[in-house]
Parts: sequence; C-alpha cells; structure tokens
Amino acid sequence: MALGQRLLSTDASALSRAGRRRRVGRALVWLAASFGVVHAGFSLYWAAGGRWLVPTLGEWAVRAAQEQPARTALALAVIGVVKLVAAATPVAVEYGVVAGRRLIRAVSWLGSIGLIAYGGTYAGVGLAVLAGLIRPDGGYERDAMIGHAALWDPLFLLWGVALATSLALTRGPGRRGAES
Repeated sequence: MALGQRLLSTDASALSRAGRRRRVGRALVWLAASFGVVHAGFSLYWAAGGRWLVPTLGEWAVRAAQEQPARTALALAVIGVVKLVAAATPVAVEYGVVAGRRLIRAVSWLGSIGLIAYGGTYAGVGLAVLAGLIRPDGGYERDAMIGHAALWDPLFLLWGVALATSLALTRGPGRRGAES
C-alpha cells in the first residue's frame, strides 16, 4: 500500500472513531438531560401542589408543604427551573443553539462533578444506613432514607455520570483535553 493510501486510510479511520464518539456523546447528553428533567419535573409537580413521593424527601418537606405552602411552592418552582436549565443547556451547547461553548462546557464539567459527588455520597450513605452499616444516633426516617438511597440521589449520580461522559466524548477533535 502506498504511503498516501495509508495516510488516507488512517485519516478515515480516525474520522470514523471521532464520529462514533460524538454520536455516543450526543446520546449521553440527551440521557443526562432526561435525568435532569425527571428531577426538575418532580420539583415542579410538588411546586404545583402535588404530594406524591414527598415523604421520600423527609418529614421536613412534608411539614414545609403543610405549614408554609406558598414559600415552599416558590422555592420548589425556582429549584425546578434551575434543574431544567441545567439539564437543557448542555444539549443546547452540543447542538450549537447557544453561544459560549467553552464557558458552558466548563460549568457543565463542574456541575457533573458536583452531581457525581453529591449523588454518589448520599446514595452510598443512605444504602449503608439501610443496610445497618451506619447507625445514626437519633434514628432516621425510613421513607426518606429509601427515597434518597434508591431514587433521588442515584438519579443525581446518573445525571452527573452521563453528563461527564458526554462531555468527554464530545470534546474538540484532535486537541486532546481541549474544549472547542
């Protein structure tokens, strides 16, 4: 095989791998967004007065919804909107819908690390409590512990892992580690 043909073959192979990485990365940014939208959806549902799964947050959430419904609804609405923006922005950046790609990707990296650390830590602690490996002095609320160990915190963890993996796979081609 002539040198020129080998170079063209190598370039085509690299482009094919880069295309696959980008496709998988884009699928993962959508998956990450879906995890964020689920989180946001529950916050907005609770803000609108829904009460399903509120006990999985803790007794404090139940009391807040009963004792200060307007303040709680406003706080949950703001939290829901922030989660929606955090879920949608990486998708918008990946498809070139918003400007500031480098800055938003940097913020997304920080967010993904935070989601992984928060979700992983609290899901792990919750599972350890439920398994009896950790025994809180004052006891614990079983519904809240199950909610955090099995639903809310793993959802944060999965959101962060999907986002971080997407960001790694969709970084600029040919400039290892560089954002473009």
